[in-house]
Amino acid sequence: MLNNKISVIVFDLGNVLIPFDYNIIKTKLNALDEGLGRRFYEKYKEHYHVHREFETWKLSNDEFLKIMMEWTENKITEEEFCKIYSDIFEVNEDVASLLPKLKENYKLVLLSNTNYIHQKYGWEKYEFLKNFEKLILSHEVGAIKPQEKIYRAVEEFTQLPSNEHIFIDDIREYAEGAKACGWDGIQFLGYDNLVVELKKRNIIF
Repeated sequence: MLNNKISVIVFDLGNVLIPFDYNIIKTKLNALDEGLGRRFYEKYKEHYHVHREFETWKLSNDEFLKIMMEWTENKITEEEFCKIYSDIFEVNEDVASLLPKLKENYKLVLLSNTNYIHQKYGWEKYEFLKNFEKLILSHEVGAIKPQEKIYRAVEEFTQLPSNEHIFIDDIREYAEGAKACGWDGIQFLGYDNLVVELKKRNIIF
């Protein structure tokens, strides 16, 4: 039986509210210098731990950018990199349109594995963020999903029992991480499926 006492709805950001595409970076770097985007992307994938360390602030902004300058072969400035690196998002307007309705009856919290550059140059400008009472971000918490610490950071803010939280994330492992903390969890498979899953739980919107 599904819990009907949900008080807090927690949304992931990337690929739920804002789809993103790293191929855009590759294309823009290739336009600057043929093959640069491909070489950069291969390094980025091969050394993905660098991305994760930046998301948890184990790497500072300066340290991360120093590595990125090496990977882009010093062919662009740090500022140019930040803009290209962050111009990868668009808004899923259907999902974003649910937020004002859900906000009327539930606490809304955003929970994201993200980094300072993507926040500042990429998604911080979006109006839908105003619907959230709190943004819980990996680089501020020092933990990433599915680590328990980041889910508990949400609870520290809400001061509500674990079983009153539900988490929506496109990555199954991260939704399961929420369930392991006593929350409910939905893997985001698209707007229509999300509506079905919310209705199953008698969530009002």
